[in-house]
Amino acid sequence: MAISAVMVKMLRDKTGAGMLDCKSALEETKGNIDEAEKILRKKGLAAAAKKAGRVAAEGLIGYKVEGGKAALVELNCETDFVGRTDQFNKARHSLAELVLHTDALGDTLEGDAEAVKALPAPKHFPYATGSVAESLQAFTAETGENTQFRRFARLVAGEGSAFTLYAHPGDKTVVVIETKGMPEDLSKDLAMHVAALAPQFANRDGVSAKALADEREIARAKAVAAGKPEAVAEKMVEGMIGKWYGEVVLLDQAFAKDDSKKVSQVISERAGAEASVVRFVRFKVGEGIEKKSGDFAAEVAALIK
Repeated sequence: MAISAVMVKMLRDKTGAGMLDCKSALEETKGNIDEAEKILRKKGLAAAAKKAGRVAAEGLIGYKVEGGKAALVELNCETDFVGRTDQFNKARHSLAELVLHTDALGDTLEGDAEAVKALPAPKHFPYATGSVAESLQAFTAETGENTQFRRFARLVAGEGSAFTLYAHPGDKTVVVIETKGMPEDLSKDLAMHVAALAPQFANRDGVSAKALADEREIARAKAVAAGKPEAVAEKMVEGMIGKWYGEVVLLDQAFAKDDSKKVSQVISERAGAEASVVRFVRFKVGEGIEKKSGDFAAEVAALIK
């Protein structure tokens, strides 16, 4: 019998399995939804949807720099054990390749993960079936762990600039920095600095108006609370803003390899006044994800009841 889109949707809603997997199971059972569900459950695909609700804060960063383009992706799982497998390693690198070579994704430091999930899965992606989203679901079913594509960045170098990559051992923190007029060794030092000290902005011009306004509001509230005269309070605000720049702006930070100098001073000394940092992107696995904590012994006891 012909398998309709409605039947596929019904099975998908019931099991959470991928569209292609649902269609295949329905074809195998000649449209019997109950029997198709059994097939999916035997393959573990029906359980994947339930696993998708579990926290995935481990994983690896995938990366690729080639021909004036750079791509970073974060692929998450639940445990470091799965993150260290060959299949997971292949998955994150194949996704980085996909992002790098998909020009339609544009140039962005904060890409829309859903746009990548909608793309056809790359042929080297383990358990590839249909879209990236469906393949991630199949991956979840195979490994038994929630596997999520969290985010990506895709950069296209501007005229006269170049990318430098730094991947910290273990590939859990990766940085790509775009610079102009800098020797490679200095660019690498700066990328390592970004990995270690996590600045938010490349330079003061890059600080968003909202971030600066919020910080000024906080500084002014502190100055007022200190009971200082208005003229003194304003000087306090400017002092606090300067200190804040030193915490969040790359060029204002103390250089990681020589904290007696600011990054801007090191650049000037080693590359000249014309050298500049255009931008950077830093991915750290699990950053911002709230990990579940609990009593491990109690969890084990609950499982064996």
